[in-house]
Amino acid sequence: MNTNRQSKTNEKITALYCRLSRDDELQGDSNSILNQKAILQKYADDNGFTNTQCFVDDGYSGTTFDRPAWNRLSAMIDEGLIGTIIVKDMSRLGRDYLQVGMYTEMVFPNADIRFIAINNGVDSINGTENDMTPFINIFNEFYAKDTSRKIRAVFKSKGQSGKPLCTNPPYGYIKDPEDKNHWIIDEEAANVVREIFHLCVSGYGPQQIAREMMRRGYMNPTAYARAHGRATPDNRTVGDDYTWQNSTISHILTRMEYLGHTVNFKTYRKSYKNKKQLKNDPSQWQIFENTHEAIIDRETFDIVQRIRDGRRRVTPMGEMPILSGMVFCADCGKKLYQVRGRNLPQKEYMVCSTYRKIKGGCSSHQIRNEVLERLLLDGIQAVTAYAREHEADFVELITQKSQTELDKSLRDGKRELEQAQARIRKLDDIIQRLYEDNLEGKVSDERFARMTANYEEEQKGLESRVAELKKLLAAEKDRSVNVDHFLTLVRKYTDVQELTAEIVREFVEKVYVYQAERIDGQKVQRIRIVWNCIGEFTPPTVTNTEKSA
Repeated sequence: MNTNRQSKTNEKITALYCRLSRDDELQGDSNSILNQKAILQKYADDNGFTNTQCFVDDGYSGTTFDRPAWNRLSAMIDEGLIGTIIVKDMSRLGRDYLQVGMYTEMVFPNADIRFIAINNGVDSINGTENDMTPFINIFNEFYAKDTSRKIRAVFKSKGQSGKPLCTNPPYGYIKDPEDKNHWIIDEEAANVVREIFHLCVSGYGPQQIAREMMRRGYMNPTAYARAHGRATPDNRTVGDDYTWQNSTISHILTRMEYLGHTVNFKTYRKSYKNKKQLKNDPSQWQIFENTHEAIIDRETFDIVQRIRDGRRRVTPMGEMPILSGMVFCADCGKKLYQVRGRNLPQKEYMVCSTYRKIKGGCSSHQIRNEVLERLLLDGIQAVTAYAREHEADFVELITQKSQTELDKSLRDGKRELEQAQARIRKLDDIIQRLYEDNLEGKVSDERFARMTANYEEEQKGLESRVAELKKLLAAEKDRSVNVDHFLTLVRKYTDVQELTAEIVREFVEKVYVYQAERIDGQKVQRIRIVWNCIGEFTPPTVTNTEKSA
């Protein structure tokens, strides 16, 4: 009877399945693919198995069954082409005992497939002699879990020490031949990164930058790495080498690594079985500054992030104006929205979002694009001229203003902090008295529980606010106005005659628009500009207003 079954089985394929994960490599040559192949083929030859075919998954974890060779083998099982599956041991099939059990107890028997694990003495033809197989699977999974825990501990220690956790450096960097944990600049790719940032500052969006990269014939990061003999997990074809995706550009524009920093723990996995990487909240990142040479300077990086925060969207009516995302209502503080006609550019204007959404919530604060841009240009010209012609007075005024604002901020913050701390102490006393009254029977248990719950909730909120205030006060003390950087911009743009996205983003942080007024029969529109580096500043005798009949 066994002979007949053997004969029928031999008409089908005998699958010799090999698997080796990165972790298994640590065990030495015993688990190497070549050795597995040799062991399996010898066993097949010695035991009369013919029509053998080898299936190899090299570098795939046993905790997942999403492996190329295994997927191919599974498809052949479904087609009824497989008669026997032979593995070196149960762990080669997998280290997820539920999945392994499903295959050995259900899938293989239902498909009339003989399963053999040589080193474990498992042969499905023997029936009851395989009672220990489930326990073998459980121990294999325990090994995988233990190995994962140890690897994660090593990675955590490495990440906390400031060494980069990523396998490959970001585009623009290569590993230092003398120290694999140190990155050095790859000038060819770094120049492309600098150009991407420059284009963003100049007003280009990710889609436009991607098209420009393709127009100039730059290889995308994956193709560039492959062309220089560097490992990459991407399987793009040669035809995609010069195709840039919007997401690639966006990713490059937000990477702090280009500032010369190492950023660890940006992603995590829920479990060792789930290989999908999830994004950590930025508060969970660990940032180690100045670990390698920077490609992008801090000022340019910050400008790009502001641009990304208020990015200009492309709509059916065209690209949004250069000030999109930067204009706010001087009364309610909400953003001004763009309103425009498809064929009437002279009718382009901005209006308060609160006014549009909530009836009576605010006034319109309507201002035409051309008026706003003219006022802003006037403001930039006035400030840069004053800073250039009266540099010493400019520095003194900014420094005095900054110190005054800092003193007020610190004074107000300290006052609120002291009040919150005093209230927390008072609540402690109240709760203590309530506790004593409850013990003496003056306050019922129900009333005691209700009152203490309210007080404790208030106390928790105050403690959170105290922590926040301490953090804000520390930040205020560390904050300094970068007058020197603003003067550098002044020297860079000696004669600003028109607005560009680059000029706006470099000079301006925010613009506040006031409701238009009638003064002496004329409509007056006023704006308030918050400058990068120096905050609000209006040169003596200069006001930002527009009068129109």
